[in-house]
Amino acid sequence: MNSQLTKKRLLSPADIKPTNDVFEVIGVFNPGVIYIDDDVLMLARIAERPLEDRRGFTGLPRWTSGGDSTVDWVANAELQSIDSRVVKTKVDGCLRLTSVSYLQVFRRKRGSADPWSLGSRFLPNSPLESFGIEDARITQIDQTYWITYVAVSPTGVATVLASSDDMLTLERHGIIFPPENKDVVLFPSKINGQYYALHRPNPSSRFSPPQIWLARSDDLIHWGDHAPLVAGCHCWEGDRIGAGTPPILIDEGWLLAYHGCSRPASETAAGQVGVYSAGLLLLDRDDPSRVLTRSSAPLLFPTTSYETTGFVPDVVFPTAMIDAGESIDLYYGAADTSIAFVTMKKQALLDSLHWN
Repeated sequence: MNSQLTKKRLLSPADIKPTNDVFEVIGVFNPGVIYIDDDVLMLARIAERPLEDRRGFTGLPRWTSGGDSTVDWVANAELQSIDSRVVKTKVDGCLRLTSVSYLQVFRRKRGSADPWSLGSRFLPNSPLESFGIEDARITQIDQTYWITYVAVSPTGVATVLASSDDMLTLERHGIIFPPENKDVVLFPSKINGQYYALHRPNPSSRFSPPQIWLARSDDLIHWGDHAPLVAGCHCWEGDRIGAGTPPILIDEGWLLAYHGCSRPASETAAGQVGVYSAGLLLLDRDDPSRVLTRSSAPLLFPTTSYETTGFVPDVVFPTAMIDAGESIDLYYGAADTSIAFVTMKKQALLDSLHWN
């Protein structure tokens, strides 16, 4: 189906100013998106890294307790390169990111070609966010916007819950899924009296293919009844799989886009990352633990120059899906560098699925 779609890049690093003059923006990507009246509002991840290039050293940025960014310069001989995103310190085997991220609001009229207006900027504000905050997803439940995002720190990768009534300020409610867990999306309404979420545990010991899990809650804060939902069963999702967009309710059930990542072409070569693609998942409207159907082949995969080339090449990473009547609007990150968008006919999406 990929070849039948018209993709459009919405934002790139050239559109963004860094937080200070010693950093450069390397990515604006993976946005949470909602429509408010006639406006599109995106809460996007901005990634920055140091401009300075010190011979023999790598600059590893982080956020301080005062809310400012700083750089730890570490000798290259003390580091092992994992990929463009991550290095490992040889002395203790711990990981560090080569960039730091925060969240930025962008807004403009639907269908407009005008520049995006900048809204609130949300920076890390605790030691548990010292390596950055990433990949927000937005779900409206009643009159409140609930945001899940990834917090990265020396303690690992966790998921934080926040809320807002106006997307001007955020109230943080703390970590709801501890390390290692990310790609958490909320369902937009209770089902049989409970809230539901999808999440992605990332165990260091792999006894099975990568999986998306389902959880339930009475209050959005405390989650239980965890159970695996789907696992990567095709080569394009054999290395990683995770929920991408908060589910939307259509006549057929709960529909969402998810990401899958293939195994690197050479697992022994440093810096190799597989290809990230997008697929679809349809769940029963009354029992989301029941999978009605899913993609056997990618819905979207990297083809354009801004998807195949960037900070992490060959990435299509879906993070927001909006029901626009007969069509579906899908927003995604491209190559960990840009934000892109595509509109798809709803019936064509359903026809692309293989029903069991």
